[in-house]
Order: sequence, then C-alpha cells, then structure tokens
Amino acid sequence: MRLSDEEKAMRDGRDGPTVAAAMDLLIRYGQALGAQELVPTRNVCGTVTASTPFMRDFAATKGGLDAVFSEFNLDSATVVPLPERVRVFTSHLQLGFDPHHPADMGVSEQIVQFYARSEAMAARMGVQMMNTCTPYQVGNLPARGEHCAWMESSAVIYINSVLGARTNAEGRESTSAAMLTGRIPNWGYHLDAPRRATHGVELTIPVETVEDWGLLGYWMGDWVQDRVPVVWGLGEVPNLPRLKHFGAAASSSGGVEMYHLVGVTPEAATLEMATGGRALGEVRRYGRLEREATFEKINAHGQDRGVDYVMLGCPHYSIEQIWEAAQLLEGRRVHANTALWIWTPRAIKSLADRNGYTRIIEEAGGRIMTDSCSAMSRAVPPGTRVVALDSAKQAHYLPAILGVQAWFGTTEQCIDAACTGRWM
Repeated sequence: MRLSDEEKAMRDGRDGPTVAAAMDLLIRYGQALGAQELVPTRNVCGTVTASTPFMRDFAATKGGLDAVFSEFNLDSATVVPLPERVRVFTSHLQLGFDPHHPADMGVSEQIVQFYARSEAMAARMGVQMMNTCTPYQVGNLPARGEHCAWMESSAVIYINSVLGARTNAEGRESTSAAMLTGRIPNWGYHLDAPRRATHGVELTIPVETVEDWGLLGYWMGDWVQDRVPVVWGLGEVPNLPRLKHFGAAASSSGGVEMYHLVGVTPEAATLEMATGGRALGEVRRYGRLEREATFEKINAHGQDRGVDYVMLGCPHYSIEQIWEAAQLLEGRRVHANTALWIWTPRAIKSLADRNGYTRIIEEAGGRIMTDSCSAMSRAVPPGTRVVALDSAKQAHYLPAILGVQAWFGTTEQCIDAACTGRWM
C-alpha cells in the first residue's frame, strides 16, 4: 500500500504504541482487501465499550481494560495503553443491554458496573456515547461525499444511500483503528465505480407505508444480495422511518450496503445517473404478487396467535414513531400476558420524556428501552414464545437468534396485539 508521510509516521510509532498498532491493523486490513491506499476520514461509528461477562473475565485475567481494548478493538496480542483521546469525531453504537433496565434483560449488577467503567473510559477518550444503531437520528449526520468508517448494516446503507456519504460495512477493529488514525482503506463504496447501480427494480404498485417499504426492501435484498439496486416508479417520497426500514430490511435478507431511488437519493436524480450510463445486469418488477409472497415469507415463523411480546424499534425508533405509538396507545392498556418494549436512542427517549410520550406509554403498561435491542441483547421478556414486530429486519433475525415465532405487520397491528394479546 502507498502510505503518506503522516501515515508512515503513525505506523513507525511517532504517536505512541497504540496508534502504531492501529495503523498496523489498517495496513494489514487494506492489503487483504486489495486497497492501494488509505483515505482520510473524520467520522467514525463503532463499538468501543465492553459489556459482556467474557470481556469482564478477560479484563480480570489479561490486564484490565487496556488488554480488552488491545485484543478486541485493535487485534493486538500485545497489550498497549488505552488511548488518551480519539483523533476524529467518533460515535458509539448500541450495546448488549439497556443499562437502565438490566434486571429485565437478565444482566447482573457486576456486569453493569463493569460496563460503567468501560463507558467512562470511552467518554474520556472523546467518544460520543450515542449508544444507538441510528446515529444519524441523534446528531451524526455525515454530508454527501464524506468518507466515513461506520459499523451497523442498517446505518451503513442509510448514509450511503440516503445521505450520499461513503462507507463500507466496517467492524469493531477497523473502526477503532480509524478513530485513532483518521484513516480507513480506500476501497469499495469509497470509490465511484462500485457505487453505481447494477440491477434494476421497477415498481408496479404503490409503496407507501412503513410496512410497504419493509416488504420491498426484504424482497429486493433477497434478490440482489450484495449488489447495488436502483428503484424507479415511486409515488410518494418516503420519509426517514420508511427509508430506515427499507434499508434495514434489504441489508438483512441480503447484503445490500447501497441502493438508489430515482429522483430521491443523492446519486440518482435520473436512472442514467444511478447507473453511470452502464446497462443494468437484470431488471425485475415488484408488484402485488411479489408483495404477497414476501409477506408470507416473512411471516412463515408465525403460527400461534397469542402474542407474548411486542418489540418496536429496530432500527431504533425516531421521535415521530414514538409519537405515533403514544397516539395509538393513549387510553388503552397493554394485555396482562403481553409485554411491549419500544427501543430508541437515549437522546430521543429524553425528548419523549419531555413531550409526555413516555408517560402515556408507561401508563398503558409499555416501556421505552434504550441502548440496545432484543437481537443485540438476546433478551426478551421471560416466557416469550411469540413476538409481534413492525420491523422486517427483526422478523428475519429473532426467530433464528432466539427460536421464537414472529408476526410482522404495521405499527398499528403491533399495538393492537400488545393490547389484546393476540395477532389478528
């Protein structure tokens, strides 16, 4: 790889052993990818903290949080000191549990205390403790063309496709190295050519609701896998929740990291702009039959009508979605045999608290949770066998992760299930 003088200086130890270990990781990573150089970045989203019993035990036997950071964030068998500060703006993604409701998630007080030490360490380094899979909802909104280093599939596809920023789907190690060096390998979606559409989707039915967009994304991802689709024939311009659920579904059923919506997304003012003038490899139509087949496929794990748990907030709910849920719940009561957990960033919960939405939801018997989700935490209310969801992503993952039955539908249908205890 070609390295600048600045990058060579970091590699050779000018800024200490921790930065040198970070640069060594990036060089090895870039060489494995076939990248010819590194690209500067000033925007990183990753996972820095430690919140598992395994990491707690590793810290106790291998050398504290320094050892945890060296091994799990920098892939370094040699223990290097924790960095004093990060080099670029860095946001923290979601955790393995909600530290405000550990008992509900089966997390011990010892793990909560270990996590608190880890979070304090990350904050001292200058990491923004957003603790969400949707940093773009709470202050990290990269600009078009900005090179980023982000984890989290639903966030990667959102900033690539909706905002026109540039990132590949990174991991804990590469984002940690990026936050200490301000560099990431220059390959994939950092380059122009891989961002151009390769496959086309023509819509023949209206796609309007959040449920509609989730179904379209799930169908599209299952077809194109890790290629770049372009969609045309849109009616209404989708808002943030619709685009969020669309991308999350596409990156779950497939490996989509970027898409184009003609006339909506930044690099697709026209179909020709999305493709760069190249012919599409294949074009398929999405209509009533495709929608129905996708709906049946997502709901294939649903059998029993009694619902034990309604999970909303994957990706994390926006304030608009919490407002909608509060409207649907006001004056009603969650069924005695059903739990309702709504997941959102801490910052958005604070806004929900001030607006009175948290009170409405809690008075109805629901709960607003933060920092994690049931897929990340592997935690659901005790005795959960049947889950209702308005997220195609979670309907894809939870049955595989936890062995539960899952029903997918609209937010209104999920709230009705929470209040009646049944999927109708």
